[in-house]
Amino acid sequence: MAYLDLTGFNGQPLATSGALEASATLTALEWQVVAIAQRDRLSSLEAPSRWSRFFALFFGGDRASPRLADSKLEALRRMAVLAWHKGYALPKQEIAAFHASGYSLDHLELLLARVSHGRAALNEGRAR
Repeated sequence: MAYLDLTGFNGQPLATSGALEASATLTALEWQVVAIAQRDRLSSLEAPSRWSRFFALFFGGDRASPRLADSKLEALRRMAVLAWHKGYALPKQEIAAFHASGYSLDHLELLLARVSHGRAALNEGRAR
């Protein structure tokens, strides 16, 4: 039988939830992007098709693009849209683009935890 000697920690906890959350944070603007992404469709991640451009040209009704001008916020929006619709089943190329835009694995975990909590609340009828 083995044991782990924790006497060197002097009764201090190994990790607190505050310490884990402090490693990655998102700004208020970034959390707004995550909240707005909840209403975006998966189709907002794709370029408009030739037919949709044709119908918009012919019939009018050109919709405003949900894409953001800031590339870092757009990467966050794309990841949030995927998380709201697919949960943890995220494409590898989107994760790579998310990291390439300057976000870390801790940011991704924070985002997924928040979206997962929001999805659970929606499924239970606690939130709109």
